[in-house]
Amino acid sequence: MTKLPYREHHLLTLLSGYSDQSLPLDLFISGYFRAHKALGSKDRGYIAETAYSMVRWQGLLDHVGGFPGWDERFAVYQAGNLAEHQKNVDIPLHIRMSFPKNLFDLLVKNYGETRACELCLISNKAAPTTVRANVMKTSREALLELWKDRFPVEPCAHSSVGILFREKTNFFCLPEFQAGLFEVQDEGSQLVSTLVQAEPGQHVLDYCSGSGGKTLAFAPHMQGKGQIYVHDVRKRALQEARIRLRRAGIQNIQIVQAESPQLKTLKKKMDWVLVDAPCTGTGTMRRNPDMKWRFSDEMLQRLVGQQRMIFEKALSFLKPTGTIVFVTCSILKEENEEQVAHFMKTYGLEVMGEPFQSMPSDGGMDGLFGIRLKLGKANGHGQ
Repeated sequence: MTKLPYREHHLLTLLSGYSDQSLPLDLFISGYFRAHKALGSKDRGYIAETAYSMVRWQGLLDHVGGFPGWDERFAVYQAGNLAEHQKNVDIPLHIRMSFPKNLFDLLVKNYGETRACELCLISNKAAPTTVRANVMKTSREALLELWKDRFPVEPCAHSSVGILFREKTNFFCLPEFQAGLFEVQDEGSQLVSTLVQAEPGQHVLDYCSGSGGKTLAFAPHMQGKGQIYVHDVRKRALQEARIRLRRAGIQNIQIVQAESPQLKTLKKKMDWVLVDAPCTGTGTMRRNPDMKWRFSDEMLQRLVGQQRMIFEKALSFLKPTGTIVFVTCSILKEENEEQVAHFMKTYGLEVMGEPFQSMPSDGGMDGLFGIRLKLGKANGHGQ
């Protein structure tokens, strides 16, 4: 019985500290655990899962508890009757779904009320854990064979290199991870990365690379031939990308810093440009539940403008016969279909092949959107 108060103390201390700063929840939790190394793995698991769940359901907890602090929220959460409150028609629907009204209304506008509610409830559950086999060093079959007696694993339904873990695992301690045999990556993210179909010898610019997740996914198809340029405005993300790419054994890359003079030399020379644009993250809210509480109409408008500015800059690196790939982890048409219509109208682009769209699903993929675009023949380009 002494364990529970100990865990409660750390849970409530963590949540109170989180409310007083601006870091995303996952980063704040990581920092808290680094600062409290005495916490055991089971304690950390309980604290993290409970914190995530309480942030997901914060809207409903506040309504039931009367806009309380974390102590009162925890008491309501522990009472365990949230499912009953979800059915209470006297409570406004967006509160029953534990979503801010402006974002809920936007989902209703995009998908209708029934589907919007389904998406909200899925976003209020924990996301599944999937990894992508690094085919430069191993195969999915080899990893499944290696892990079959150690972990509850199964092949992903859609990604040919994806593996689904049925239980939480500390991947980063596994020797297979240290050896670069796999990377943690959502199945939808694995699939949208295949829109970049770069061939050996081609030149590719990952313009908003972050820590290189999508480059890691498409790079093996180039067989180490050609060149991948990894670019981002965040230096720390590029440092992480360098580490991950080295671990994966990908050598045909160049890290290009935001202010690098090298950028000018790459103009109109890329066979492929990937724009994994900053967005509202509405397709990944179960992984980042704090994002929905930070959402505002002003933020959406700002991001739409930012996406257009980034896309225009990225397009300047595309050779006349090249392909640009636009990707978001959003499920909002304002950031996806409406943006594509704007790009086509403004730059005379044509869609190549079928767009990719995955929706958040229970035990399945995150929500991602992706599309390939080429300069149209009307511009004097084309193949």
